[in-house]
Amino acid sequence: MSRVPSPPSPASATPMSPRRATISDVAREAGTGKTSISRYLNGEFNVLSAELRARIEAAIERLDYRPNQMARGLKRGRNRLIGMLLADLSNPYSVEVLQGVEAACQALGYMPLICHAANEVEMEGRYLQLLTTYRVEGVIVNALGVREAMLKPVGSGGIPSVLVDRTVEGLDADMVGLDNEAAVRLGTAHLLARGYEEIVFVVQPYEHVSSRRRRVTAFQDAMRTTPQVRADTVVLDLQNDDAASAALAALDERIGKGADDDPNDPHEAHEAPPRIALFAGNAPVAMRIALHLNARYGAQWQRRVGLLAFDDPEWAELAGITTIRQPTRAIGYRAVEFLHQRIEGLADVARDCVLPGELIVRASTGG
Repeated sequence: MSRVPSPPSPASATPMSPRRATISDVAREAGTGKTSISRYLNGEFNVLSAELRARIEAAIERLDYRPNQMARGLKRGRNRLIGMLLADLSNPYSVEVLQGVEAACQALGYMPLICHAANEVEMEGRYLQLLTTYRVEGVIVNALGVREAMLKPVGSGGIPSVLVDRTVEGLDADMVGLDNEAAVRLGTAHLLARGYEEIVFVVQPYEHVSSRRRRVTAFQDAMRTTPQVRADTVVLDLQNDDAASAALAALDERIGKGADDDPNDPHEAHEAPPRIALFAGNAPVAMRIALHLNARYGAQWQRRVGLLAFDDPEWAELAGITTIRQPTRAIGYRAVEFLHQRIEGLADVARDCVLPGELIVRASTGG
């Protein structure tokens, strides 16, 4: 797995390394021409005598020759490089999808070139342009604000692309991701079965991210069937500290003024607040909420409010957070399989592959 390299520092100095053997060196050592060496490297053994094959093999071993796969690939129009554009490598979801991508690349003989845009839309556009200069055979895109126009250097340039988790309006491309609608219904049904009287869906800004929009819409649709339960959507902008603090303060008010009292103190008279559950749209949102609740109410915050979250990072088990686990590795693996099929010439209409989530019940909603 490779990352797009940064420009070398002019102040840095690298020691001279010994010259690597070339195909011409192997030809001289074996006493034959470069054409025979190329045929050997390409596996065309039937056109070479057994004696010549043995000489070439011995020459390669003596010279420790390693063929330049990039140069060989370019001559054939293939280099086995695929690009992957990721919005946020700090998100456990992205890391796990990437593990599936790497496994599929190893199985299918590709080298992934990873571009981390760090949630910057401008950087996403730059990386997409840069990937075309590397002459990648295909691109997997899991980006924040990428638009059809940004992907034109890829799509219109004849480079196959597969989208992960998100669609791009106007772009006809394969997409692999979670069945968001079914996952939201799974989560809301669990919270309703637990008897929560209010459910708040907490999500990062979703105007430009199709998967977030789908989850918000699915939540609103699911809650229309239970008008007796109050349902709201709150935006938690993790890139804006002031806005995030304001949103968390508003959630504190929703939890109820009784939250400042000790529910186990028989000497305090207070009205029990309604049972409220927060439904976090992804793992970063869930972590910010859990840290806030722990700081605000202490280790027993789960007595005050329920919490369910998309994604299932390792810390969720430690903190006892109920989650909807995504088949992240399978998503990454399937994305590479789809891309491989396109690279090999598949010309069918764009396909959507949505995989089911799994509800993992823990203490945050289990009481």
